[in-house]
Amino acid sequence: MSVSHSSKLNKVVRDQYMRLPQGGRVLVTYVWIDGSGEGVRCKTRTMDQEPKCIEDVPEWNFDGSSTDQAEGSNSDMFLIPVRMFRDPFCLDPNKLVLCEVLKYNRKHAETNLRNTCKKVMDLVKDSHPWFGMEQEYTLLGINGHPYGWPDNGFPGPQGPYYCGVGADKVYGRDIVESHYKACIYAGVKICGTNAEVMPSQWEFQVGPCEGIEMGDHLWMARFILHRVCEDFGVVATLDPKPMTGNWNGAGCHTNYSTEDMRKEGGLKCIEAAIEKLSKRHNYHICVYDPRGGRDNSRRLTGHHETSSIFEFSAGVANRGASIRIPRQVGQDGCGYFEDRRPAANCDPYAVTEAIVRTTCLNETGMQTTDYADK
Repeated sequence: MSVSHSSKLNKVVRDQYMRLPQGGRVLVTYVWIDGSGEGVRCKTRTMDQEPKCIEDVPEWNFDGSSTDQAEGSNSDMFLIPVRMFRDPFCLDPNKLVLCEVLKYNRKHAETNLRNTCKKVMDLVKDSHPWFGMEQEYTLLGINGHPYGWPDNGFPGPQGPYYCGVGADKVYGRDIVESHYKACIYAGVKICGTNAEVMPSQWEFQVGPCEGIEMGDHLWMARFILHRVCEDFGVVATLDPKPMTGNWNGAGCHTNYSTEDMRKEGGLKCIEAAIEKLSKRHNYHICVYDPRGGRDNSRRLTGHHETSSIFEFSAGVANRGASIRIPRQVGQDGCGYFEDRRPAANCDPYAVTEAIVRTTCLNETGMQTTDYADK
């Protein structure tokens, strides 16, 4: 297996140092989204006492020229703490802190999509929008080849791997279960996991989360995933189509409801929301991956449990549609629906904001309204 050199270091030696007392001081690791809009970065500082709330964590800064977020001649960027989690790597009382990024002039960075998402979610807070996102990912060796696949070939065809059990069907369960437990310890609202259709492909689910909470928790779950994989010496890729050919891609299916949808008779509200989404398909495709739909064009082919990127469709229990209404929701007459279009490498802030703009704020077309001046 192709694993990193650092994963082969003696972890018993490391544990000796990790058990040393901290004398009441606390390690606070700041986490932020870099200039790619996909990667996460982190840096750690010492605080003299444990922060009890996010307001106790001070702003910090970093070199934006090294994260594709600023020029070297004016590189300082601000880290603004927005949500705090327990640290599953250094353990209590240490913290992980998710941050927004501001430029030198205090305007939000281009990849800080949380800023506008928060404004939109505040506008519709009385609708109580709930989200649950299903994050698919693929484990790779350090050489870029799917973890556990034959070095010079391919595993057997898809079929036995989805929710599979057994050494010949699943690869990397230790990583998956470590990530699951780490998220629970941290306070991330992870709610499930399973092996996916392609071998070495997995999924975890986060939710239900209300409003801006969805993006915060999914981004921290992604950070924890990458850190866990670092310890095991492998790579987790969110590429929507990591392997060409007859292999499933990777999405981030997004389950959504408002309070009215969850009430008795809410199916009519669900159908009305889907009708609005059907008229704004191109806009959603553009924001459902970081490259304006180019990444998803490799995945949304109409095959491998996807809809066509060029057409909008909806149906009950139809995993080949853009929007799926779960069968139980159809029977109950209320609940939620699933938008199956977002790519695995989507920004959850962009996805949830787009859904709310279309279904709650009744926006149409390709343009969005700037609510900052409202």
